[in-house]
Amino acid sequence: MVQIAPITESLPAFLASHSFSQVAVLVDEQTLQHCYPRIQALLPPHTLIQIRSGESEKHLETATQIWEGLTKAAFDRHGLLINLGGGVIGDMGGFCAATYKRGIAFIQIPSTLLSQVDASVGGKLGIDFQGLKNHIGVFQIPDAVLIDADFLATLPPRELRSGFAEVIKHCLIADAAKWEELRQQSWETQNWTDLIAHSVAIKERVTQADPTEKGLRKILNFGHTLGHAIETYFLEEPEKRLLHGEAIAAGMLTEAFLSRQRGWLTEEQFATIQSYLLQTYGKAQIPTDAFEAIVELTAQDKKNRGKEVRFSLLEGIGSCRFDIPVSNSEMQEALTYYAGL
Repeated sequence: MVQIAPITESLPAFLASHSFSQVAVLVDEQTLQHCYPRIQALLPPHTLIQIRSGESEKHLETATQIWEGLTKAAFDRHGLLINLGGGVIGDMGGFCAATYKRGIAFIQIPSTLLSQVDASVGGKLGIDFQGLKNHIGVFQIPDAVLIDADFLATLPPRELRSGFAEVIKHCLIADAAKWEELRQQSWETQNWTDLIAHSVAIKERVTQADPTEKGLRKILNFGHTLGHAIETYFLEEPEKRLLHGEAIAAGMLTEAFLSRQRGWLTEEQFATIQSYLLQTYGKAQIPTDAFEAIVELTAQDKKNRGKEVRFSLLEGIGSCRFDIPVSNSEMQEALTYYAGL
């Protein structure tokens, strides 16, 4: 169940319709300060579990901290974990709930645009492992996703812009008319409530048709094969680290280039994508001596089959193909093109 409504209405209604033995809330230092005060009075007596924010904390040690918090609170299998935060909180908190005592109930209250339009919907959960994004995880649909656009007011502009990359992706893979509407405005002037509902509808439709990513759901990974590899490469360099959406913007541009090279995008279509992505995100500074390492990282992509690196590529704007093999030399060519812009 995904509900877009004021949290002061949706959370009490959800809790009233269930009987949980215990409740815990997972936060980081940011959501503890900016978001937790909005829900604290709406909750019964509960356990608060705090972790550090950021993708660099999305690993087994932090998951252990969450499991320890639940264990110390003597959580049984009838408890509820509320994940209050962005994609890291939702991915990791959901993963911990899905595996604690073989699974307890959990809900997502996404506080960032990225998590509201993408990460919290569809039941993909997990942690990073040995520097690889979401390498360990499960599929498990949350008991509810409660979205309130008012939480976006707590975000720095860079974080809001990062989440917008997933909105762009949804338009490019599934709604050409919405893409035309979207690109007429700068990211700062978008109607977030409308775009959240639009993205959620697309992601729900795709994930309900293919819950465990055997086929169609792979289109949601457009921009993410090279994008995740770029993001992972920079995780080791904190001063150059890219936010998820910034890396995905680079991924979408390079993967749109691959689509154009196959003749699936016209020059005009590719030009509109490139122009809008560069206007919105600028260009990530990827040194040429990083290309080989980035290409090597794509070998760990979860869409791969055997030794083939498989992409999801645009077939025109508003449509996407999946399971497309792409060679290392083609990826190098796409990165070289991007670096030369």
